[in-house]
Amino acid sequence: MTGVASLACAALVLSAVAPAAASISAAPVKVGDVQKAMEYLVKTGHVVGAIGEVYVDGKRVGKGSSGSRLLDGKGGAIPSNARYRIGSQTKSMTAAVVLQLVKEGKLSLNDKLSTVLPEVAKKDLVERADEITVLNLIEMTSGIPEYMGPDTMDPTRNYRPTDLLVASRKNPRPVEVGTFNHSNTDYILLGMIIEKLSGRSLAAELNRSLFAALGMRDTYLPTKATEGIKGPHGHGYAPDETGTLRDADKINATTMLGAGGVVSTAHDVSAFKRALRQGRLLPESLNRLLTDPPPGMPPQQPSGGPCAGNPEFAPGGGGSAPGFFASTYTSSDGRLQFAVSMTLAMDNDERMTADQRITNALKSVFCPAT
Repeated sequence: MTGVASLACAALVLSAVAPAAASISAAPVKVGDVQKAMEYLVKTGHVVGAIGEVYVDGKRVGKGSSGSRLLDGKGGAIPSNARYRIGSQTKSMTAAVVLQLVKEGKLSLNDKLSTVLPEVAKKDLVERADEITVLNLIEMTSGIPEYMGPDTMDPTRNYRPTDLLVASRKNPRPVEVGTFNHSNTDYILLGMIIEKLSGRSLAAELNRSLFAALGMRDTYLPTKATEGIKGPHGHGYAPDETGTLRDADKINATTMLGAGGVVSTAHDVSAFKRALRQGRLLPESLNRLLTDPPPGMPPQQPSGGPCAGNPEFAPGGGGSAPGFFASTYTSSDGRLQFAVSMTLAMDNDERMTADQRITNALKSVFCPAT
């Protein structure tokens, strides 16, 4: 894409000084023009708005906003610190809380699903629940089918987690237990485990053990079907069955929950990623379950750096649904985060290109051509 080269030439280099808590020997990080990167994303087409912020050692050192809150340039600009849906980035938050329960001795990675949640076995909501472990759920090696489909498409119905399990149970098992297969159902079940062992709702426990603890004041988990995003924010659009673009802003929150429902900001999601990468949430043995690829999956290649002395970025960190794509790149040492949200006006096939677009924007910010 030609926009990347032009952005690289326009990059404005900034130096971020690490706070006292960071290593004295930590080198300054060179950060390019984040605003130009967001403008590039909008110019790639079918992007309503794009916002992004860069954090180094917890300090914001760059921000940008391009496009508009609503389609066709309406609604004004989106503040770079606006809330947005983070999609599947929620999963690492849900898993972190489960692993905290493991650390506290309230749960074991080898506990069987039928033991922790006996009701799912008694009601036949999950096939082979007596074989599936908590670790299988975290690593998505349970073989439990996906729940998303026609039975979970009502935009106004408040679905219970068990309703989502009923929808999943109608689908054939895609793989055997122990084989990786992406399924949001695994994280609906982990959310149910959190609620049972903590005695709190998933939203309350995420807030208590993560959001409040890490100063993520603008982050929350919506729990009602029609609950939207609080405050000024970008709206995404997706085609209906006739191909007409419709506002997809009010996604049914009760179909996302611990699998993809969290609403956050660039500041807050960066705070979580930083704490996770720096090992401040979990002991190393448990932390690696969230930072290493699942068994049987090849190691992912780092994205971007090291460029011009910048830290190397860890792979992964994106989430999407009709109308949006959000990603948070973080360096392997946790010093550096690049959090981006794009609100889209495209179909599912086009949405698959969003990750590469953000990667190109990242390279323009951290790896400018000389």
